[in-house]
Amino acid sequence: MATTEATGSLAQRMGIEVHELSAARATGTMPVDGNTQPAGLLHGGASVVLAETLGSMAATVHAGPGRAAVGIEVNATHHRAVDHGQVSATATALHLGTTVASYEVTVDDDAGRRVATVRLTCLLVCAS
Repeated sequence: MATTEATGSLAQRMGIEVHELSAARATGTMPVDGNTQPAGLLHGGASVVLAETLGSMAATVHAGPGRAAVGIEVNATHHRAVDHGQVSATATALHLGTTVASYEVTVDDDAGRRVATVRLTCLLVCAS
């Protein structure tokens, strides 16, 4: 899949780009610049937004036409700080059920070091 900007105003403002998208796996990137906390480090919440964006998009693909995915639980462990470059994330399906989809998302820096590990659970609902 060609690189595309993630949809949704928050993802767009944060510069999230999606590189691969399927029900089983999604990958993407986000710049550190513009997504930092006051000390100049990548904001932990920004890592979570990147992870939830990719996982929710993958869960929506799994849900199929006429259905949507809504996050119902997110948990993040932040392993290291990042102050420049971009971060890359990979969302990997842990469970693809009829009503629930769960993903583990790893966020890495430019050197391939893990920045955060995020677990996301989405409820699959009828789209309105």
